[in-house]
Amino acid sequence: MSEKIMPLDGIRVIDFTQVMLGPCATQMLGDFGADVIKIERPGAGDLSRGFYGERTEEALNNAVFASLNRNKRSIEIDTKSETGRQQVLDLVKTADIVVDNFRAGVMDRLGFGYDALSKLNPRIICASGTGFGSSGPYAHKGGQDVLAQAMTGVMEKTQDPSIPKSIYPTTLCDYSAGMHLVQGVLAALLMRDKTGRGQKVEVSLYDSMIAMQMQEAAQWSKHREVLNWAAMPLTGVFDTTDGAIVIVGAFKANPLQDICTALEIDDLSPDYPTLDVQRRHKPFLQQRFREAIAGNSSAYWLGRLEAQDLLCAPVRSLGDALADAQTKINGMLHAIDHPVLGEITLAGSPVHLSDAPLVVRRVPPKLGEHTEEVLQELAVLLSNEAAE
Repeated sequence: MSEKIMPLDGIRVIDFTQVMLGPCATQMLGDFGADVIKIERPGAGDLSRGFYGERTEEALNNAVFASLNRNKRSIEIDTKSETGRQQVLDLVKTADIVVDNFRAGVMDRLGFGYDALSKLNPRIICASGTGFGSSGPYAHKGGQDVLAQAMTGVMEKTQDPSIPKSIYPTTLCDYSAGMHLVQGVLAALLMRDKTGRGQKVEVSLYDSMIAMQMQEAAQWSKHREVLNWAAMPLTGVFDTTDGAIVIVGAFKANPLQDICTALEIDDLSPDYPTLDVQRRHKPFLQQRFREAIAGNSSAYWLGRLEAQDLLCAPVRSLGDALADAQTKINGMLHAIDHPVLGEITLAGSPVHLSDAPLVVRRVPPKLGEHTEEVLQELAVLLSNEAAE
């Protein structure tokens, strides 16, 4: 059987990224078949390698790092040394894409900004993920997921005003910006096919969170009204006798009537007929739901709610979700045998291509594992170029 063709076969990525935003983007490029060469600091590497604050081999290859770095090769280069700088420039001559998620201006100061690299290789695409953008009052401020949540209005909203504002516990901003970076890179590759030239691609945590709130932004701009989907009067999380369930009371002609039927309580819809009235009386309505739901199991209420065609689900742990048959059927788990960690299961790609399913071609690399291999390949490529 011939080897599967992947969408980014033949594309080489020079990867300066660390932590989450950049690595999740370059991992997806690797999953699509690109040759991703990860540039790491000698002896330290990606900041995620220091997750446990230790320098043991197991710590440097921890699960957090592994989750973001499959299908990559790692090389150690001191980019501040003349030798290291020249190695990077030589790699760029053979590459298609350079990706970083440093603060704005860092790549220029290192001598690896788009203007410099495009002179070496006019087809190069330089993709950068920053905290706030490459210009403006926050351009040189350190970017981080929690800061972006705070500064874009995401953290300000809660389900109820009585609930303290808090940090969203999953890296929402990093992942969103990382996926936007992938979109930009793929669009730049398509454009390069038309023009023959590369270009600069920029995304930021800040912009990704503003874009994610496109509905809320339009509603505020037009009506000065806060749109908060979590605060809708018939939507909420409710404790049962053995767990919790979530109900989304929307997208139906009379969801309140259907909820009351499912919960075996008197029909409240005649007294609270409109969304505006329901909003004003949300505490009362939610309390009625809470009292009813507390008296039986999650399975019991989910069955009754689904019988009324209401949107509902159990509130589960990540462990429960990973053990679910749906997760396996969707191909979202990939068990690998890592030379340091042993067997570890990684979350797969949410993008499923019928002709190019995800294959873990390379397990997450040890620090500098491919330095000699990549530099030998580079020497051959440069030698062949010189001979032509």
